[in-house]
Amino acid sequence: MVTSAIMFFLPAGFSVTGFGFIDLYNVIAFCTPIHPITLTGNPVTKPELLAPAGNMEKLKIALHYGADAVYLGGHSFGLRNKADNFSLEEMGAALDLCHLRGVKAYLTVNSYPRNEMMAALEAYLKSVAPLPFDAYIVADPGVIELVRGISPERELHLSTQANTINLHSARFWQRLGIGRINMAREMTLENIRETVTAVPGMQFEAFVHGALCISYSGRCLISSMLTGRDANQGECTHPCRWSYHLVEEQRPGEYFPVVEDETGTFIFNSRDLCLLEHIPALVQSGVASLKIEGRMKGINYVASVLRVYRQALDEYLADPLGWRCRPEWMEELAKMSHRGYTTGFLFGEPQAVGQEYDSAYLRSHEFVGVVQDLLPDGRALIAVRNRISAGDRLEVIGPAMRADHITIGGMTLLSPGESEIAVANPNQTIALSLPFKVEPLDLLRREKTSP
Repeated sequence: MVTSAIMFFLPAGFSVTGFGFIDLYNVIAFCTPIHPITLTGNPVTKPELLAPAGNMEKLKIALHYGADAVYLGGHSFGLRNKADNFSLEEMGAALDLCHLRGVKAYLTVNSYPRNEMMAALEAYLKSVAPLPFDAYIVADPGVIELVRGISPERELHLSTQANTINLHSARFWQRLGIGRINMAREMTLENIRETVTAVPGMQFEAFVHGALCISYSGRCLISSMLTGRDANQGECTHPCRWSYHLVEEQRPGEYFPVVEDETGTFIFNSRDLCLLEHIPALVQSGVASLKIEGRMKGINYVASVLRVYRQALDEYLADPLGWRCRPEWMEELAKMSHRGYTTGFLFGEPQAVGQEYDSAYLRSHEFVGVVQDLLPDGRALIAVRNRISAGDRLEVIGPAMRADHITIGGMTLLSPGESEIAVANPNQTIALSLPFKVEPLDLLRREKTSP
């Protein structure tokens, strides 16, 4: 057995002065782990990098930025009913795109339907049965039974909603023919290792990045109680992230703020999960898939997270003993909207550094546009998503952590006709001459002028 401890450090000559609005605490804390990592001598196998696809555009972004597999949902029964999701026709097109590139696609059917919903669910399962999904993601035993009757050949992956938190549960599901289990986010790294070892033949999946529900594996009732929208039916309104005030019983109408800091009162919600620095330990644990949360998030989130984890995972697989957590990876993750980062339950009960109550949204950059195509004259066709003005300093990002910068001079508005403009507004299409190579689906963003 070969054992090697991995140390994380900032490279010689590294300067923190260029980080702008990046939270340096995040960079240092997540690239210098408090929990030492020891690698076992287990053979290193390549886990799948599984990305969210909330609609067709997000799916294309996931493919462009290196996903090995994607998960998507229809317009019902998939726990993210407020996402754009996919029609039957779009599912077929999505599967063609994925399979053409050797990428797997999984359909989410992981809600908990009531009796009165079962007829509609059965009809839905029959309508999607001809589509060549690589697996369905399920949670409820009744749904599993229906799928078995309609598509007996379909591979089934068990959702985190099923709360699989120990090896005996994993064995139970294996006997029922489940092919993969997404382990509960409350499991520690040691729990994960033990379970993977104890249940040979079963594939296991672990979340590595994204939002964390404050309830046990996402089984929350707050949304149902406050808004009538059931999180377990895909209708969560995220009330845990709202601002709250206290009212004393004898003083109706007097609202006392729950003061945490100047950014707001966020008394329920967790920081976001980020296990980037612990990729070596997760790979060594034997998990088959590293899953990124976020079907409700925008394309900027999908692109940024994927390009970081893709490079980090590939570099680890190429050189496990020489792998280092690069500061620029955490810098990239801090540029997009997040609520601070935590390692969750990976090392036991969350400590104050993770599950804190000041987890307001943070970001240093804003997404402003996406490259749609390249014109015959070499200019880039840009779909504008946020206002762009002459003089703006923009960053253009692509796969493999590719990034270039440009100060905007003139812009050409393409519809109707062509006209030079100084300001481009959302939903307009412009042409830009760029001094560097770009590809369709590369993104443009701008550093915010205030935190």
